Amino acid sequence: MSETEQLVGGWTKFHPLTAEDQKVFDEAMQGFVGVKYTPQEVSTQLVNGTNYRFKCEASMPPAMVIWQAVVEIYKPINGQPHVVGITRI
Repeated sequence: MSETEQLVGGWTKFHPLTAEDQKVFDEAMQGFVGVKYTPQEVSTQLVNGTNYRFKCEASMPPAMVIWQAVVEIYKPINGQPHVVGITRI
């Protein structure tokens, strides 16, 4: 089983983003203001749609304070992905 293969209900290991992962992240974060989240790695879970956990570097411009956060996004089979939660780590 490769790093990105997954079992239904199980999470993959964190791995570099694919172009599709980046697209889901960008769509879900569209219009989000304040903190800037830059995804570094992603873990996915197949459910009725797909859950994503993006491990991100977070910053709040103009300050150079940087921290880590996990941005959780749900992408339904039909419909727009949306942010479910953001946790500082």
